[in-house]
Amino acid sequence: QVQLVESGGGSVQAGDSLRLSCAASGRTFIRYAKAWFRQAPGKERELVAAMSWGGGDIYYADSVKDRFTISRDNANTNTVYLQMNSLKPDDTAVYYCAARSGPITSRAELMDYWGKGTLVTVSS
Repeated sequence: QVQLVESGGGSVQAGDSLRLSCAASGRTFIRYAKAWFRQAPGKERELVAAMSWGGGDIYYADSVKDRFTISRDNANTNTVYLQMNSLKPDDTAVYYCAARSGPITSRAELMDYWGKGTLVTVSS
């Protein structure tokens, strides 16, 4: 089992930045693909960014490309981040950290582990 806990959400103005963190505990996290999903009210959960377990494959949704960056803490391999810059009101959502023991995927149902989410609210 892997337990995931997100932090770093909050309420910001458009154009501001936030950094989300995902702390993992339990099984060794390093060999899991990591991902950030988000779900806005009334919308389906969507993949925002993902990183293969080795870090060689990285994916970004078109809506966040060049604004968001997924990274891992090489000193503490149980932590993954999502740096979010130039935030827009459309980025308002609950952001979830997820992991799976396979290649990265945009299909939420294929993720093995989920955090409980952290709310990001961006006002104009």
